[in-house]
Amino acid sequence: MQLSRSARIALRVGAGLGFAVIYVPLVLVLVNSLNPDRSASWPPSGLTVHWWSVARENAGAREALWVSVKAGLGATAVALVLGTLIAFAVARHRFFGRGTLSFVVVLPIALPGIVTGIALNSAFGTVLEPLGVGLGLFTVVVGHATFCIVVVFNNVVARLRRTSGSYEEAAMDLGANTFRAFVDVTFPLVRSALLAGALLAFALSFDEIVVTTFTAGPGVETLPLWIFDNMTRPRQAPVVNVVAAVLVLLSVIPIYVAQRLSADTATGSRV
Repeated sequence: MQLSRSARIALRVGAGLGFAVIYVPLVLVLVNSLNPDRSASWPPSGLTVHWWSVARENAGAREALWVSVKAGLGATAVALVLGTLIAFAVARHRFFGRGTLSFVVVLPIALPGIVTGIALNSAFGTVLEPLGVGLGLFTVVVGHATFCIVVVFNNVVARLRRTSGSYEEAAMDLGANTFRAFVDVTFPLVRSALLAGALLAFALSFDEIVVTTFTAGPGVETLPLWIFDNMTRPRQAPVVNVVAAVLVLLSVIPIYVAQRLSADTATGSRV
């Protein structure tokens, strides 16, 4: 379809405005983390890395970072196992309710975070508390896994639908058992999709705050929760800017790598 010159200009202007709304605030966070003033004055009176040194020595921020990493790794591990198993079931088998299963798996990422958080909080209080298991890191991992499964499932099922099952059948015809066929044939074909899903799942978990608020117990504070709790403390404002900048930078890396791997999945190339 050929667009007129005015239409192309309008699309470029609209795209530019959209990107500005998304990325200019992120750039401002990075700039404010280098602002020598304790208040967020604009324009900055200069640039300094002093607050980065202060943030590095902040015990609360370091502990919150470690909690976020542990929660992200746990949720990613759960999502990899369950998301991959469900993807293989949906893509490789025909059974009653297959479409419903796909819908149920994808639904959590479409629900508002506050709805998921309230539902999980109620479920944990009803099921786990009578068993002596209170809110804590475990419930955070479970809560994050509910939506992390979706990205793993989507990546793996997309790759499997582009990969014929005849590869595994040919390996079995040549004498390979099911495990051998998976290791030698299937896994290399879905490896990049698994890695892309894992990176996206970790990034989603690392940045999550709404569900975490309802599933984290006393003493469990992730990095987004630490930022939210310290935003209203004027003396902590520069450190919050630094931690937010670090959070942005740490989120960009897995998302960029996952995007590159997802592009490979979309083209159906073999790795």
